[in-house]
Amino acid sequence: MIVEAAPGSFLRPALEILRPKHWVKNVFVFAALVFAGKLGDQGALLRALGAFACFCALSSAAYVLNDISDREADRLHPVKRHRPVASGALSVGAAVLLAIGLAAGALLGSLALGGPFCAVATTYLLMNLAYSLVLKRVVILDVMVVAAGFLLRAWAGAVVLGVEMSHWLALCTGLLALFLGFVKRRQEIEVLEGATVQRPILREYSLPFLDQMISVVTASTVLAYSLYAFSPEVAKRLGTNHFGLTIPFVLYGVFRYLYLVHRRGEGENPTLLVLSDLPPLANVVLWGTSVLVALYAWH
Repeated sequence: MIVEAAPGSFLRPALEILRPKHWVKNVFVFAALVFAGKLGDQGALLRALGAFACFCALSSAAYVLNDISDREADRLHPVKRHRPVASGALSVGAAVLLAIGLAAGALLGSLALGGPFCAVATTYLLMNLAYSLVLKRVVILDVMVVAAGFLLRAWAGAVVLGVEMSHWLALCTGLLALFLGFVKRRQEIEVLEGATVQRPILREYSLPFLDQMISVVTASTVLAYSLYAFSPEVAKRLGTNHFGLTIPFVLYGVFRYLYLVHRRGEGENPTLLVLSDLPPLANVVLWGTSVLVALYAWH
């Protein structure tokens, strides 16, 4: 039996449903700031921070909408049944009002950052709404839509600064997001008993099929990033010939992630996995440091 939330108990479940730990995904907004060489520009930094805040609100609104849509299925999941809406700690009505408030605030904030940025932010919100209502039930497209969300974050970061988004940045971001998405689907099937009951879309997938998709996307991601790092066009645009030094960190990150998936059965929650496992976390820090050194200190 699901017990509805008691008066005065709104704050804690409301904060929980926002999933602030997942706001780290919105760092893709800062990609254009870094790669356009504007990290030292205070005005650009403030605009990027504003874009980050808008996408944190938008992504939280999307999480709330998805939790409302999935509440019945979540009640069958050993972990997700504790989510605020599924457990009854937060009523559906309160969740709807919270989602509307977050979305409205984010769109007003995005409008203040300019019409083009607001258009990208609105597209992101509408895409997530379509995902919650329909697209998450369409095989392959469900993962591609999630990957598109990362692309929109990176594009928004470029738009808010008025710079052109590199096609290389778009390609590498999209492939990495597809890699994480297919791995997540794989682990949902392998780790969770009765997964197809809780998430019917998983019936359309199988481990051999997902392993094949992961192999294709893994190779494509590594190849695309390597071509990007060694591209003369990129070297000219970034003003450095040393970006290839970042490749080993990308290779290790991908291989370590696959190790955690196949040897430890992890990967169902990519964000928490990276934040909780020291080697991947340290590798991300080292990759970021190598990028900053190549772009800003070593020309």
